Formats: sequence, C-alpha cells, structure tokens
Amino acid sequence: MIHFLAMAVGLLPMPQNQPQMTEMAGYLIVPHEPVDRSFNAGFSMYVSAWPLLESYPGSDFQSGLFGTWMFPQFEGEAPKDHYTDVEGGLGWWRDTRFATKTPKFIMGGVTLNFAEWANGPGAGKGRDWANPTGLYGVAQLSPWVIWPPDGLNLKQGTRGELFGYGYLPLPLTKPKAKTAGKDVPTGNHCWTLFLNTANFKGPVAFFTPYFWSKASAENAKLSGLFLDSRPSEPNKAVQMETQHIPAMVAKDRTGVTYARVAPTHFPNAGTGEAPLIHQITAYSKAALWSQVDRWFGGGTRVSGAISAAESSTHTFKGGGYSTWQIYLPGGNRQNAPEVDWTSYATPIAIDRHTYGIRWQRELLSQTTSPAVLTLPEYYRLTKMSDDKQRWVPVKQGDIPAETGLVEAKFPAPTRTTEPYVTPIEPSSSWKKPGPVAGPFKRNLGDSSEVTYYWYRFADQPALQNADLTVPEREALQKRVEQIHRTWTKERNYLPPNKKGKLASIDPALIVKPPKGYEHGYVPIVTRQGWRSLSRKQ
Repeated sequence: MIHFLAMAVGLLPMPQNQPQMTEMAGYLIVPHEPVDRSFNAGFSMYVSAWPLLESYPGSDFQSGLFGTWMFPQFEGEAPKDHYTDVEGGLGWWRDTRFATKTPKFIMGGVTLNFAEWANGPGAGKGRDWANPTGLYGVAQLSPWVIWPPDGLNLKQGTRGELFGYGYLPLPLTKPKAKTAGKDVPTGNHCWTLFLNTANFKGPVAFFTPYFWSKASAENAKLSGLFLDSRPSEPNKAVQMETQHIPAMVAKDRTGVTYARVAPTHFPNAGTGEAPLIHQITAYSKAALWSQVDRWFGGGTRVSGAISAAESSTHTFKGGGYSTWQIYLPGGNRQNAPEVDWTSYATPIAIDRHTYGIRWQRELLSQTTSPAVLTLPEYYRLTKMSDDKQRWVPVKQGDIPAETGLVEAKFPAPTRTTEPYVTPIEPSSSWKKPGPVAGPFKRNLGDSSEVTYYWYRFADQPALQNADLTVPEREALQKRVEQIHRTWTKERNYLPPNKKGKLASIDPALIVKPPKGYEHGYVPIVTRQGWRSLSRKQ
C-alpha cells in the first residue's frame, strides 16, 4: 500500500498502462539418432517429472513434459489426411479437473483425425456417455493400480525423478475378420502401457483393438491403416510441447516492451546436469510378443520381462532448440517473437543415452528446493543482429517501474467443482452384469476422492464395448488370468534405467485385490470428485 501511495504523490513513476495478459508457448526439440526400422513393436523411455510452474495457475494452463508421438509404420509414404497415434505423457491439460503443480500421466491414443481419443480406463474425449468418443477405448489390465479419469497421479513433491513408461503390443485377443458386423478386419495388437516407477512396475492398461479399427467399419477404405494391425514407427519425434504458460507484457514510457512469465522451473542436479530424457528404446516383436504368443498357445510360461537383447536404444549427440514464443496481445501469433533460449540454455548429451540441458546459471534463480531451478522471469523485446526481435532475459531490477510488471499479480486459478461420474442406469455396461465387490474409496494426493469397484476382467465396461462376442471375451479372460498369476508388480519389465532416480506414482493408487479376487479381476474407478465435496454428497 505504501508503494502505491508513493507513486500517487510522484515519488515513484506511475504505470503507463496495466500489463496485458498473454501466454508463452512452443516446443523444445530433442534430436536423436534413428534406429533400424525393424524395431517396430513399441518403445520405452525414461523422462523427468517435475513441477513446471511454481504453483498451478488455473485451467488455461496446458503443457506436456518431454514425450513422444507413436505413429503406425507404413512401408512407403503414410496415407494423406490420416492422423492417428499414441501421444500421451506427463503434463497438465485444460480439461484437468484436479490439478496440482505435480504432473499427471495420460495415455492419449488418437483415432482418425482426433474424432476420438482415449486417455485411460473410463477417460477420453469429453464426458458424454451417450456419445462416448474414446471413453471405452482403454481396458484396465493391472489388478494393483486404480486409474483416475483425471489422469494417473504422480506422488506429490516429485521434482526431477525419472518416470519410466512404454507401449508394447500383446496378443491378448485374436484377429477378427469382421468389425461391428462389417466385412473389415480388426487386428490383435493390444498396445499395452508398461510402467517402471519406484513403487510400481509392470503393465497397467491397453488400448482395445476396436478403438482403432472402429473407423474402418465406418469407412472400409481405412482398413488396415491403424495400430490394431500395423507396427509402430520406431523413429519418433521427442519434444516438449507447451501450449500455455501465463505471461504478461507492458511498455515503458519510451515504447520499449517488456514481458513477465509465471515462474517456470526445470530440474537441477546440483553438480552436473539433470537427466531429462534417458534410454529411448525401440523393440522388435521378439522382445515380448513372440514369447507371449507361444505361451498363450500352450508353451512355456513367460515372466513378462522385455528382452533388452531384442531392442535398439537411440543415441544423443546434444543439440536441439526451442520455439518458445511470448505472444504480443493482438499481434500475429505465427510470427510472434521467440524467447532467447540460447542465452541461458545449452542442450547436451549427458551420455550416449541421456539428454539434458546445461544452464547459464547466473541468469537463473534457485528455488527453495535444490531439485529445481527457476528460468528467467523477465524479458525485454530486443532487435537482434539478424534483425529479428527476441525476448532477451533481464533482471527484475531492470524492469521500469512504470510498466507495472513487477507489482502485477497473475490471476488466481479457476477450477470446476464438477465430478467425473459414470453411468448409473441399470441397463448400462457399468451395471450389467456389474461389479463383484465395492464400493471402495481412496483419497488421492491431488485432494480428490475416487470411488472404485472390482469387476471381473472380461465384464469391465471397456470390454463390453470392444466389439467382442461372449466367447471372445471369455478367451481373453483366461489369458489375463494367466498374466495375473505370473506377472507380479515388484520386478522389472522394462529394461531398468542406468541413470537417475525413479519417480513414484501416488501411493494411494496402489491397491490389493480382495480375497478371492486376486486373479482375473480389476479395479475400475466410477467417480472422482473433490474430497470435501465428495463427503457432502
């Protein structure tokens, strides 16, 4: 208050105008060496998980951490106007309802040109169960982890540990000659999410083949073009995609433009560079598929460990760049000035299989946690030697008081109080035949409460909506019972990391099957709401 009174009586310059809200957005591009295209049966990687922003700013905030896009592999040029992939990962999204500064993980499978997408069991595009565009696209496989519809929570306080994940196909189903009654086939690639974290390891959930082939039933020309039958392209882009970090801009009395960005963090290793990406690995079908296929055919039991001998790991040579821009309100977003990233960040190869960033630390500040650094918060729009304008980092003390940037406050976060709920009609696949045990409740680290039930695996809603006959679902049930008896949660499936410490998922997500339901049953979340509100309803 005293500061503003001083401005009013002329002791300090008054702001020329109020700062205008805008955003910072763009990509961090990570080059890596290609592998042979025969390693086309999935991938795994370890990526750093950390709080990108100092505090959660609200529902406009959307950013991934480092991740990739897994597309179908084609022998020649990919079909035109045919976007489909798996592009989930760690991050924050505009439809995240129970967000904290700790990231969550989603699966992010996309069917033809975003007509549908699936983020996990019971989660996908929108929440309209009358038109479930992707809500039934993922089936729960693990009997030890519950999957909240808002995303898989990481342990609160995660700050730079490595989250290990990957997708490999499993032959859980058999190929089908017809899809939804039409003369188009559906393959049997059940792309399965495997995790390697400090407190959980193993397969969690898989995309049903029908999630991909459904578009073929509607247009037979698309038959055979999706991940239900196609291998994966091993040479994938690795990037960090940011769509919105809050920012504000203002001019001083001479017309110079300045910007301020919400405090943005990156991992800090103290001495040396923190690993951001580690061990991007591509697999052949011999790494897991072939063994499991023989096992299901009556062969030797398989441990589930993915063979590193049947893989190829991408290498790094350093390099890479940023396309981060701070948009000028009312300006052309296509040609918005870029942040002068190279003034404080140099991408490097920490070793052949590990990627990181060497920081110009005098331009960064240390947070209260030694595990993360804060990137420059203030910038001046400057014409560079190449005649392009860039946002050059400056110290807080270099910001003219009349801009009002230092005193300005970013808006308080807005949140929805609406819970995630699933159908309650007696005739729905959630109730018929329905669960075998529950309800059970868990309080999660994001302050939400989930309600879940135990379903017989083949009776879970996703599989009742997967274009499978009763005999086909029963055959699938027997295969999953074999997996549940054999693939326990405490040993490695993905090749273990050789650098860094592993992150943990929220301990509240780890459950134990009720007695008598240890094999062939899975936990399915039916509701997620704010904890305080859940108790009142």
